[in-house]
Amino acid sequence: MDIRVQGDVPPDPFLGAASLFETERSVEAPVRVVVSEDPDERTWAGHYDDHHVLNVSRRAATSAMARELAIHELAHMARYEEGHPSHLQSTEEALYLGLSGETVERRKLAHCYQIANHMKDIYADDITLSVAPADKLLGFLESTLAAAVADRPDVSRTGSPPVTAGADPEITAVNAAFALALIERHDITGPDHRIYDLARAAGSDTDAVDVDAFKGRFLDLAHDPSESDYRKALVAAARAYAV
Repeated sequence: MDIRVQGDVPPDPFLGAASLFETERSVEAPVRVVVSEDPDERTWAGHYDDHHVLNVSRRAATSAMARELAIHELAHMARYEEGHPSHLQSTEEALYLGLSGETVERRKLAHCYQIANHMKDIYADDITLSVAPADKLLGFLESTLAAAVADRPDVSRTGSPPVTAGADPEITAVNAAFALALIERHDITGPDHRIYDLARAAGSDTDAVDVDAFKGRFLDLAHDPSESDYRKALVAAARAYAV
């Protein structure tokens, strides 16, 4: 695999990720790792005609999760190259089909893009978890969900709107559903793990999202869907959340 790190960070996690990834899968186009100084820059893969770009913050590139994050993004690149519907379907098109004519809050529309990303992640992590152990991923899911649950807005005693800002309880509940679905899809841990308690807490913070129902949507994603079936699943998930 042709992978080159552009930035003043140790290349070892990325080269190690490529070597481990190639034991099971391949990415044909060259990969360029672009490091951002913005600590809030999310890690994501960009796809172009003749190469891929792995965008990552310096903080993430030098963290203990750097190799695992790189493997995850390589999995997205592999899904794109194989033409998997999850990575070729336009999110904008699906949301237009699902939400046209509906009045949707701006925040919920933004959250629908996150739901679409979760669905892509399900398919990317089918590859990720075939080449890398799940322990760091489980820890990452747990810590991320714990932080979001702890950051939920404070609500006044009368039940009026939140009096402090914080993580949106509705998308936190969806994120909890995604985490549980990924865990159960790959049998990573059992229901006695703390992440299940966190998911229940996330679900109790909002009546608008049924965590179990959304977990079922993610779990029901077929391993090899047709373009039509994947589009229908994405449209249905968006409508279930936003309408």
